[in-house]
Amino acid sequence: MSHSSRTRIWQLAWPIILSNITVPLLGLVDTAVVGHLPDSRYLAAVTLGATLFSFLYWGFGFLRMGTTGLTSQAVGRESDGEVKNLLGQALLMALGIGLGLILLASPLIELGLRLLDGSPAATALAREYAHIRLLSAPAVLANYAILGWFLGQQNSRITLFILVLTNSVNIVLDLWFVVGLGMTSDGVAWATVIADYTALLAGGLLVLRQLGRLSGHFLRERLANIKAYGELFQVNAQLFLRTLGLLFAMAFFTAQGADQGDTVLAANAVLLQFIMLTSYALDGFAQAAEALVGHAVGRRDWERFAESVRGAARFSLLAAGIATLAFAVFGNGVIALLTDLPPVRDTAATYLPWVIALPLIAVWSYLLDGVFIGATAIREMRNSIFVGLGVYLPLWWLTQPLGNHGLWLSFSAFFLTRSAILIVYYRHYRKTRWAFNVDQGR
Repeated sequence: MSHSSRTRIWQLAWPIILSNITVPLLGLVDTAVVGHLPDSRYLAAVTLGATLFSFLYWGFGFLRMGTTGLTSQAVGRESDGEVKNLLGQALLMALGIGLGLILLASPLIELGLRLLDGSPAATALAREYAHIRLLSAPAVLANYAILGWFLGQQNSRITLFILVLTNSVNIVLDLWFVVGLGMTSDGVAWATVIADYTALLAGGLLVLRQLGRLSGHFLRERLANIKAYGELFQVNAQLFLRTLGLLFAMAFFTAQGADQGDTVLAANAVLLQFIMLTSYALDGFAQAAEALVGHAVGRRDWERFAESVRGAARFSLLAAGIATLAFAVFGNGVIALLTDLPPVRDTAATYLPWVIALPLIAVWSYLLDGVFIGATAIREMRNSIFVGLGVYLPLWWLTQPLGNHGLWLSFSAFFLTRSAILIVYYRHYRKTRWAFNVDQGR
């Protein structure tokens, strides 16, 4: 791997890693602000509402991923007109979905709150919170498209700027509305809505500046003709199915932990924070791979393709190795920081070895997701998820006598299977469609 390749991967990855770190910071501020109100139902309401929207918006993350893959390939083909049209199509799709979510607000919110099963008092406040938050759906989804578009052009610093701006505005408004104006959970919701539209305004101005630097023109017939959205629809539909499968895997893990009692549920929640910490770095290198691989595919430059994958793999393996070592050395100390309840601490320590091993098990699934998004080989990603579920669920059923160890074993097997399936696909395609002697891209 050349020095220039290492530098480019790091230049793309570090803003994404820092962007990821800003997300839990906002959650901590929300919790701290509402947690100091005189009634705990406000904190419970924000927790329920935020959980609902995390799952809802995560489901539409395909708008970011699909836009990145297709845009990076268009950049590789040096087709500025296509880069522009992809943005237009992605934004129109985001607007349509966002308005649809607003129109379906009541049934969506009721279904989500019923599944989350909070107390009546907290649920009533969470309902109010959710109806306010859903007003920002068009902005949130449009921001996904904008971030994906810039990342596809290998500009991850825009991602950092927009997310830091969003979370900074959100934090300031949280403090003003709740501490200054005396609002409660509704103030937290309005702060988020205003921050989302502020980010859209800033992102829109950056888009206009970038459009001025690109040649080519928007093709109105492509924006108005539903058939012209075929590739974008196809990619995003497969990504949506893949995300639903991943959401199910996470929800199933949480539900089965809950069935084993509050202490196990709390211990698993603590240990999942370790996985989130690992994902900050691994996602950064995976998204760098998305942009670089997509560019190489667009240019049909298979040597650059291979170099980008090797470079991202080395960084990813290094990050996974550091995470495993850090969890082994400092894991119990981190658990102690996250909870001061002795039963939860002891239970989490019992299952800590699974989390120590998981970064090295899951690293390939993170990395190759990025590679396959860049190459828009999305069906293969979808297949890896559902084959993984085909291993995860039967193995959990067979290992129920092992209790939570069986749950962690099957969860780890899910990641391992995903990694194995993607490795098999990758090795096959490197000999066929992504080979040096093949003059066609995906």
